[in-house]
Amino acid sequence: MNKLELVEALREQAGITKNEAEVVVNLVFDEMAKAMANGDRVEIRGFCSFYVKQYKAYTGRNPKTGEKVEIKPKKLPFFKFGKELKERVDK
Repeated sequence: MNKLELVEALREQAGITKNEAEVVVNLVFDEMAKAMANGDRVEIRGFCSFYVKQYKAYTGRNPKTGEKVEIKPKKLPFFKFGKELKERVDK
């Protein structure tokens, strides 16, 4: 399912216009992204949680040349499925 399909499903289920459904979907995703950018965890009980992991700087190696490369610290988003989602998928 992609974002457009999600908008269409919301439109059908809620009986609202496509534009209204698109606003709702965009609002949800934007708020989730804002929360994670602030370092907050986003949890949808029974479904999943999104969180940000921080990585320290380290010295890596270029696999092609073998030369040392300094890797800057970074933050990456992660997804963890919930127990109920796991059970629904693993039927």
